Amino acid sequence: MKYSVLYQSGELLNRIRTAYGRLAACDLCPHNCGVDRIRGERGVCGAGVLPKIASATLHRGEEPPISGAKGSGTVFLSGCSLKCAFCQNFPISQLCNGEEITTRELAARLLRLQRLGAHNINFVTPTHYMPQILAAVWLAIPQGFSLPIVWNTSGFEKIDALQLLEGIVSIYLPDMKYADDAPATALSAAPDYCRINRMAVTEMLRQVGQLRVDDEGIASSGLIIRHLVLPEGKSGSLITLPWIAENLGTETHIALMSQYFPAHRAFETVELNRPVRHEEYDEAVEALEGAGLDNGWVQELDEERGAV
Repeated sequence: MKYSVLYQSGELLNRIRTAYGRLAACDLCPHNCGVDRIRGERGVCGAGVLPKIASATLHRGEEPPISGAKGSGTVFLSGCSLKCAFCQNFPISQLCNGEEITTRELAARLLRLQRLGAHNINFVTPTHYMPQILAAVWLAIPQGFSLPIVWNTSGFEKIDALQLLEGIVSIYLPDMKYADDAPATALSAAPDYCRINRMAVTEMLRQVGQLRVDDEGIASSGLIIRHLVLPEGKSGSLITLPWIAENLGTETHIALMSQYFPAHRAFETVELNRPVRHEEYDEAVEALEGAGLDNGWVQELDEERGAV
């Protein structure tokens, strides 16, 4: 892994110091809360100075090149920089359920997942714990850690923060949630999401390129974009998918997801209080095909959940 070179040169340690320095007036995500997390203050994400995780397990439900046959070593981080009204993982992301641990313990869990045969380490909603994650990787490397790192993110990222990950993250797995700032703000408390998100995925592509897999079909590096289809066109699929083709390339891998269902506070919003209809998902599939985005995965819409 490239991060071994960064470890040997001392560059990884320099980046850790830079990242931790940002916690004193936290600006790791676009909210720029400015809180002093080192002194116990908490911003939008709810995170403190110690990493907080909900679980660290083998997971076989990700995209095939991520999960493979043995599973992805998935670490669910507690808290989130977004406040999605429909979040299906809201006990973790919004209620911050989980366990605070030291970076040394996090390193131990990465090594355990490697021993269990994980194809990679998949950090889910990781940005607000970037310094702690980098520190855990630094601690794990001399103990033999060598797995590719997956950055599984909402896509609400700052370029200067992402640049601290260059050469460390092998696979970026971002969401592209919206094509319009009105629903992004109303549903996820993410003003200026579209501009920020598009800049972020462009930077991710610059760092890791298009998806590459090994002889067994397991991702070794690259970009996979997730796009969850929302009711009433709230996700802006007809705009986002052509934008990806035009700006990132038709070879970009897309996971077009159909599993939306009303969760968390979605029942409070008229447009979101039902599953996605078949015609809504079919329209997104047509947009995907029309944009020439042939790489990736299209899901079947659950007949029991799909609204008629």
